[in-house]
Amino acid sequence: MERINLGRVVLGGIVAGIVGNILGFLIDGVILAPRWAAAMQALGKTDFTTNQIIAFNVIGLANGIFAVWLYAAIRPRYGAGPKTAIIAGIATWVAGVLLPNAGLMGVTGLFPSDLATISTLAGVVVAVVATLAGAALYTESAESARSMSARA
Repeated sequence: MERINLGRVVLGGIVAGIVGNILGFLIDGVILAPRWAAAMQALGKTDFTTNQIIAFNVIGLANGIFAVWLYAAIRPRYGAGPKTAIIAGIATWVAGVLLPNAGLMGVTGLFPSDLATISTLAGVVVAVVATLAGAALYTESAESARSMSARA
């Protein structure tokens, strides 16, 4: 079994995280910003603070690294390429967006259901596009590539 190229996981993961953070900002920080502000105000909270936004971005980078690691881990089973990156992106979205949002926003009712639904569904696009971007940079190490060609 080939070893995962951790350097490429981190590189691709950072790219995936940056892409996800930019898209997330456009969706939640621009398009849905007035609705998020109203939802926070209804809870008696202020808008998101700078520290919270920084934390969201750090989490986004970690999410990107996880998504590319997952892509690398499932490549031997599903093959390299966009289809596998989409599968990894959807899996990352389920674990990192859908299930937490269903619990936090859906079960508790803290936020309006339409806002939670829009943000969650937009998250699948963000996760898939970000994972595609990061996975495009992932390659197995030269050593793994040589060992694979030697077995063929």
